[in-house]
Amino acid sequence: MARNKPNPLVDAHQQNEQVKAKVEQVAAELATVNQALQAEATGPAKQVVKAALHQTEAVEDKVEEVAAELSVVNAKLARGIQQSSGVTALLSKAKHDLLHDPLTGLPNSVLFSDRITQALTQAQRHQWRFAVMFLDLDKFKTINDTHGHHVGDEVLKHIARHLSLVTRGDDTVCRRSGDEFLFLMLEAKSVEVIEALAIKLLDSISAPCLVGSVSVQVKPSIGIAVYPDDALTPAELLEKADAAMYAAKREGKGYVFWNQLRGR
Repeated sequence: MARNKPNPLVDAHQQNEQVKAKVEQVAAELATVNQALQAEATGPAKQVVKAALHQTEAVEDKVEEVAAELSVVNAKLARGIQQSSGVTALLSKAKHDLLHDPLTGLPNSVLFSDRITQALTQAQRHQWRFAVMFLDLDKFKTINDTHGHHVGDEVLKHIARHLSLVTRGDDTVCRRSGDEFLFLMLEAKSVEVIEALAIKLLDSISAPCLVGSVSVQVKPSIGIAVYPDDALTPAELLEKADAAMYAAKREGKGYVFWNQLRGR
C-alpha cells in the first residue's frame, strides 16, 4: 500500500508542540535558578552561587537546543506555506479555466448561466428589468476560409476586447461558442436604454480589425429578450433572444427585439 506523502505543515505543527513543551520546561528551570539565587541559603553563599551557575549553564544549553529546533520548525513551516500557496494558485487557475473561454478570456456559458440566475434573483427582489442579447457574427466562416483560422481567432479576440470595453460594471459578456456571444444587461431601465446599448455594440463590433496586413470587418446580428416582458426564466430568455437574432440576420436589421416578432 502506498504511503501518504508527508505534509510539511502537519509535521511542523507536531514539532512545534514538542518545542513548546521544551520551552515550558526551560522556563521552569530558569525559575528554579532564580529562586536559588534569591533564597536565603543555609550553607555558605559561595556554594549556593556555584550551584546556581551550574544550573544556569545547563539551562543555556537547553535554550540553544530549543532555538535550533525552532529554526527547523520555521523552515518546515515556510516549505508548507509555499506548498500550500502553490496548491491555492493551481486551484484558482483551474477554477478560472473552468469558467472562461480559453481563446478570448471572456466568461463562458457556465459562468454566464450563473450570472443570469443571479440576475433573475436580483430582478425579482428589486423589481428590475434586464436584457439578454444573443450576438452572432455574419459570414464569419468566410474569414476563416479566406484568411485562415489564425486570422479568425485574432478577429474573435478583437471583438471580445471591444465588447468588454462596452460592458458596464455589473454586465456580463460571454463567448458562447464559435462566433456566438451573449450579453447580459442588468438594470435595463427602459427599452430605449437597451436599444442604445445594442447600437453601441453594433458600432463597436463593426469597427475594422487589422490582423497583420489583413483588414477585416465583421457585422453582427443581435437578438434581444427582456425580463420580465418577454420571459420569466433564463432558458426562455435565451431561446427568445436566439430566435430574435435569427430574425435580425434574415432581415439584415442589425438587432431585433423578441416582442417585435409577435404577430408575424
